Amino acid sequence: MPDDIRLDARGLETLAHPLRSRLLTLLRLRGPASATGLAEALDTNTGATSYHLRRLAEVHLVEDTGTGRGRERIWRAASHSHSWQRSDFADQPDARAALSWLDRFYLAAFIERYQGWLAVSERWPTAWQDGFGVADTSLALTAEELIALREELAEVVERHRTATAQSDRPGRREVALYDYAFPADPDSGPHAEP
Repeated sequence: MPDDIRLDARGLETLAHPLRSRLLTLLRLRGPASATGLAEALDTNTGATSYHLRRLAEVHLVEDTGTGRGRERIWRAASHSHSWQRSDFADQPDARAALSWLDRFYLAAFIERYQGWLAVSERWPTAWQDGFGVADTSLALTAEELIALREELAEVVERHRTATAQSDRPGRREVALYDYAFPADPDSGPHAEP
């Protein structure tokens, strides 16, 4: 499975849909599943789930595993993650609208998931509680330095993904790791490059 898929305009516009985004997230978190199983997990109907899985497959975000029985298809995420470069869509209004929707959807999903964690965090062993958490900082960077920093962080995450994928240590859990970078003072407005 590829580590990351870089989305084009069609991929962005396809993914910018609540059920499609939720389907992809669930497949990445829980692994392969049928349309029926996904419909039950997301409290929707199998017809809608099947339709939207096929749409995601058209842009290579999900794929049929080929392991279903009869007419049943088992779907999986086609990559560990997806990404995009905003500059690729500077002159594409539909893609930019999809980006705006995805940004807000991902933020809302993060808030919902993190609040879910906070509701049960005291029930987890203290070693896990110590490992989880939030950190924030601000750095004075150029655009190029920010891009380099985010690429380096992605390399660190991928190194850990590769190392743990080959491990059978007991007690492992899937961990959600979010990466948001934005101006510390967004009201100061953009500044022209020197």
